[in-house]
Amino acid sequence: MAGAANLRYGSVGTAAVAAVSSSEPSLSPQTEAAAAPEADLDELLAAELAGMARVGDVQLSVAVMDVESGDRAVFESGQYDTASIVKVDILAALLLQAHDAGRALTSRERAQATSMIRSSDNTATNALWDTIGGAPGLDSANQRLGLIATSAGRNGNWGLTQTTAEDQLILLDAIFGTASLLSPTDRDFIEDLMERVVAGQDWGVSVADSGAALKNGWLPRTATALWDINSIGRVDIEGRDCLIAVLSDGNLTQADGIALVEAATRAAASVISTAGEAS
Repeated sequence: MAGAANLRYGSVGTAAVAAVSSSEPSLSPQTEAAAAPEADLDELLAAELAGMARVGDVQLSVAVMDVESGDRAVFESGQYDTASIVKVDILAALLLQAHDAGRALTSRERAQATSMIRSSDNTATNALWDTIGGAPGLDSANQRLGLIATSAGRNGNWGLTQTTAEDQLILLDAIFGTASLLSPTDRDFIEDLMERVVAGQDWGVSVADSGAALKNGWLPRTATALWDINSIGRVDIEGRDCLIAVLSDGNLTQADGIALVEAATRAAASVISTAGEAS
C-alpha cells in the first residue's frame, strides 16, 4: 500500500466482535472554508495516530469532518478494500439510478436495501449489485458523486472495491451534508437504515456516539488470514455533527481490528474537539 504517510500499527486491545462531473467540488461548500486550518488538523491527526502502538503489518487511514464548520482532518495511506462499507455506496448508486429513471424503489428493492444496510446481508447485496449494473454501474455513480479514488471490485467481488478514507468522507457528505445529487427523501432513507444497524454490527465509529448512523465492514483475507476492518458514519462530537471514515487492513483478528478502528475514532474525535475549542 503506497503513501508518504504509510504507518504501521499493532493491536491496541480487544473489543466485542460481533448529474455532476468529477471536475466539480467533491465536498460541500463548507469544506472550502476549512482550507486554512486543514494542514494543521492533518498534522494533529497524524500525531494522535502515531501515538498508538505500532507492531506488525497493520495499516490505517482516517478522515473526519465537521459538517457545519467544514473543519476536517485526513490521514491517508493509499487504497483499502471496502468490505461491507461498500453497501452504502451501492445503495446510493441504486437511488441515483432510480431517480434518473423517474421511479421509486420497488418494495423488493427497499426490502433488499434494508437487509443490506441493517444486517449486512450479502444475498441482498448481490441482488442490488446486479440491479445497478455491477462494477460499471458503481463506478459511474461514484464519478457523479465525486469519488475519484474509488474503483469497484470486478467479477462480482463488490467487497474488494478499492477506496480511500477521504473518498468515503465524500460519500458520507453526499448523504449527510448540505448539498447532494441524492434527493432529501433518498438521503433520509439511507440515514434511517444506518441509524438502525443490528446489534453486534454497531461497533466502530459508534465509540464516539452511541447514536451514530454507521456501516461497518469486515473481511478475512484468504491468502493471509489477516482482517480488513472498516467503519464509516455520522457521529455527534460534543454537539458537532461530524462525518468519519476509518479504514484498516492487516489486522491479526477481527477483535483487534475493531479495537484499532475504535481507538482511531477516538483520536479523530479529539482532533475535531480541539478544532472546535480553537474556533
